[in-house]
Amino acid sequence: MNRRTGPVTFTVKLILSLMYGVPLLWIVLTSFKSTSDVMTTQSSLVFRPVTTAYVQAFNGALVDALRQSVLIAVGTTALVLVVAIPAAYGLARTRGPLPSLGLGLLIVLQMMPQTATVIPLFGIFGNWALLDKTLGVVIADSALLIPFATLLLRPFFRAVPVQLEEAASIDGAPMLRTFWSVVLPVARNGVYTVGTLVFLLSWGEFLYAVNFFLSPGSYPLSALLAQQVSAFGIDWPGLMALAVLTSIPILIVFTSTYRLLRDGLTVGAVK
Repeated sequence: MNRRTGPVTFTVKLILSLMYGVPLLWIVLTSFKSTSDVMTTQSSLVFRPVTTAYVQAFNGALVDALRQSVLIAVGTTALVLVVAIPAAYGLARTRGPLPSLGLGLLIVLQMMPQTATVIPLFGIFGNWALLDKTLGVVIADSALLIPFATLLLRPFFRAVPVQLEEAASIDGAPMLRTFWSVVLPVARNGVYTVGTLVFLLSWGEFLYAVNFFLSPGSYPLSALLAQQVSAFGIDWPGLMALAVLTSIPILIVFTSTYRLLRDGLTVGAVK
């Protein structure tokens, strides 16, 4: 069995590596090409590398866009966890028809498309003076991701034995202290997992950004990428250079949290 599955597993891994690796390699190679080399077949793999696209990226609005992406991703992750953690814990510990109704409502809210909320939120943020402000995008992203985070966190809190909370209560610990010192440390893998997923999703924010930021100078990285496509054509080296630079923070976050993310998703899937 092992002799048969060994070559098959290797072949599948090789095919998947080529499927995902070749496009990534092509993006990196294109970012080091000049504009004249992009469309010529003679310089597909052999060409004279230049850093013009990266120099132009750093001389442009990259720093401001990077700061906006960081603020949006970090702010959204913090706000989502602040709301989703107690909500998921309450749904995990409460019994009766009300939690079932709440879970059904969360599923419906999660199914709602993002485009359906743009116009209502635009009117609300206009009345609240939140247009063209980072806080408005953070609130919109948080409202979109809180149902997803709550549903994903609930199985982790259900996996925490109730006996631990009862023992802490017998020792005289109040409910808030029990939750903070007993429940939350046990479910920390779930919190890290959900926090990582929310950060990755909010890092790629685009739709709310281009609608709620009235000035292009306030755009995050995802919207800055879209600006490379214009009526005058596509700056392929510039687009690929920005794609490479944009993916570096995501790669760092994913690499540093891969083990927790893998274990957390596995636990959440079976509980």
